[in-house]
Amino acid sequence: MAISVRGVRAGSTLQICASTGKTQKRERVRPPIFISTNPSHINLVHLRELFSSCNISCHRFPNLNPDGRVEVVDISKLRIALSHSSVVVSVFCKPEFSYGDPPTDGSTIRRLGFVFGQLFERATPVTESNGRLVGFGRAVSDNGLTASIYDVMVVPSLRGLGIGQMIVKKIIRLLTSRGIYDIAALCTEKQRLFFKACGFGDDILGSTTMMYTRTASNYNSKGEQTIKSAGRMLLLVPPSIEPPFSS
Repeated sequence: MAISVRGVRAGSTLQICASTGKTQKRERVRPPIFISTNPSHINLVHLRELFSSCNISCHRFPNLNPDGRVEVVDISKLRIALSHSSVVVSVFCKPEFSYGDPPTDGSTIRRLGFVFGQLFERATPVTESNGRLVGFGRAVSDNGLTASIYDVMVVPSLRGLGIGQMIVKKIIRLLTSRGIYDIAALCTEKQRLFFKACGFGDDILGSTTMMYTRTASNYNSKGEQTIKSAGRMLLLVPPSIEPPFSS
């Protein structure tokens, strides 16, 4: 299933007027996009590039480069993850709108060299074939009772235009159409406001997420730490052995 969404006004940014020096609001226009729920529309190489451009990793403990960028996603594991995802939503946009703000006036259009032939090309509907992958999200479910949402992302240049919320709402719509209403989203503290805007909140039952750490306790009876992190792995470190006799 796929739908096309025409460009609409979706927000505003602040800019300084050169003549008056005053701050003015400039309308941001969301470019035409194409939303698909067909996994076959996703090119794994392009999806891996989207992960990189958003600096998002599939791992909870990703390895970081010296500049703070996460490691490149393993494309073979990405393929497996997609094949076992119950819902996959991808968003496509014309390549000329993928980076930076879209044109907002005629002078900008002329400066960018948009001639009539190019304008006609841009007027054609966006598809997975002529568009660039700019947004993504997926859900894992037992297809009967519960589901969890993961990897919601939008290319940085198009954030703040409501595309991320469209992805989440599309996922929820598909899940609830199957009778699944117990839907969770594992998110960081920075992502809480985003998911709250999408209708998520604290669990009314007061439950909290607990993660398996491979051991009952991270410390021994002497207060010594027995678990150390090594990249994405948690290693069990034996406690130091003291000599039985002291001189």
